[in-house]
Amino acid sequence: MQQQGLQALDYGVFLFYFVVVSFYGYWIYNKKKSKETNTQDFFLAEGSLTWWAIGSSLIASNISAEQMIGMSGNGFSMGLGISTYEWMAAATLIVVAVFFMPIYLKNKISTMPQFLSQRYNKTVSLIMAIFWLILYIAVNLTSILYLGALAVSGISGIDFYTCMIFLAVFAVIITVGGMKVIGFTDVIQVFFLVIGGLAATYLAVNLVSDKYEMEGLVNGFKLMTQNHDDHFHMIYPKGNSNYMALPGLTVLFGGMWIVNLNYWGCNQYITQRALGADLDTARKGLLFAAFLKLLMPIIVTLPGIAAYALYQKGMFQQEMLDATGQFNQDRAYPVLLNLLPAGLKGLSFAALTAAVVASLAGKANSISTIFTLDVFRPYFAKDMTEQKLVWTGRIVIVVSMILAIVISPFMGIDKKGGFQFIQEMTGLLSPGIFAAFIMGFFWKKTNSAGAFFAIVGGFLIALSMHLNLLPGTDWTQVPFLDRMGWVFVICVSVMFVLSLVLPDENKGLEIDASMFKTTRGFAIGAAIVLIAIVTLYTVFW
Repeated sequence: MQQQGLQALDYGVFLFYFVVVSFYGYWIYNKKKSKETNTQDFFLAEGSLTWWAIGSSLIASNISAEQMIGMSGNGFSMGLGISTYEWMAAATLIVVAVFFMPIYLKNKISTMPQFLSQRYNKTVSLIMAIFWLILYIAVNLTSILYLGALAVSGISGIDFYTCMIFLAVFAVIITVGGMKVIGFTDVIQVFFLVIGGLAATYLAVNLVSDKYEMEGLVNGFKLMTQNHDDHFHMIYPKGNSNYMALPGLTVLFGGMWIVNLNYWGCNQYITQRALGADLDTARKGLLFAAFLKLLMPIIVTLPGIAAYALYQKGMFQQEMLDATGQFNQDRAYPVLLNLLPAGLKGLSFAALTAAVVASLAGKANSISTIFTLDVFRPYFAKDMTEQKLVWTGRIVIVVSMILAIVISPFMGIDKKGGFQFIQEMTGLLSPGIFAAFIMGFFWKKTNSAGAFFAIVGGFLIALSMHLNLLPGTDWTQVPFLDRMGWVFVICVSVMFVLSLVLPDENKGLEIDASMFKTTRGFAIGAAIVLIAIVTLYTVFW
């Protein structure tokens, strides 16, 4: 029953995907080429992206190997609960659209370090820019490339390093065209991602029903929920084996909000898609992304649960072992794809490649944007022309991808799985960054000393907890989401005190209540998303 590698039809489907994306990207590049010398146009595609392009680009950049491979792996090991990252993100996108985007656009923010410079000072901005560059290259870009190459190699049978170089080169080709090329090609990437992902899920769940000598998608899903009920709960009580990863109600009222609000609202990689649009277009794009987020667990989590159900019936016993003979949950998705028939395997292969390439392109563009606009231009090239800055950005894209190729094989992805590893590493910075942003948004007295402590001090506190260096408790036994909550509370408390004790620098932003008003259509759409989230958590509590 098991098929190894890709067949001629699969390569044909994949070639079709590659040609469509490449030629469409080239067409967009030529169409907009006359404006390319402008950094705002190259890095932000100012005024070029439609709401559907923004929403599609957000999802294409977000859903990558860490989700399709990592979250499927977590679906295998813990079940539907890992989908809380997706469904809570849908709610977060509404918050960002209503409260964050008006502030950014009203104050003409192009990059996240620029916000920190405008709100606090250049020192805070530079430190944060350096932190972001290290995180984006050493954790995010490398993990996307590593997990992506691992999956593509496992499905195609092509050498791991060859796959890594192919993915990197494909992403560079898209990225050097600028944000408008990324944004519009991401629409196609999302199409292949969704169609291919749904095909993989459909056949995976059908395989479950076949294994039990039944037929149909509905029967397969019923069998999964009946026989593996432990894999269909969103909230894990204390004592559950998954509690350390997703600690009870923290996912609804605690650290999960810090994860999502920081990622979707204070992250250059994400906000960059909307910063070049007007408020109405940006909000529609974020709302569209929220609707797509509701569907993502079907693509990234259900296949992992289906693989678990099949594993329990005796399948994949050898395939789930890595080269050293150790069980590896991140092999669940590639193993499933190898069971797909010719043609559909190529479609799912294209979907996986689309997810990886789109995320690599988006991350590389953000690295280029931060380095060029927030580090290189203000400190080394104040008089450099716009055209030369754009070329500097292109060079940074290539260099960052080469660094990722070099670093990727040495990643510290451990037995927790790729997705969980990325969350925990990012979580060392998230609480302090989010504290600096949220306090900077809504409390005018917040000063640069407080922001400096939040970013640097917050990181050091989080790292000390992670390494269990702080006295008082065994921090290794505290879920990382709860640790993030504690770090955030400490950062906000210290920021509050420092802002009261030290002189008020009075560097507030332009904010008034009218900025947060939304259209009736947006309000209705947001209500539908929130009702859907409440319903899903109620059904799968």
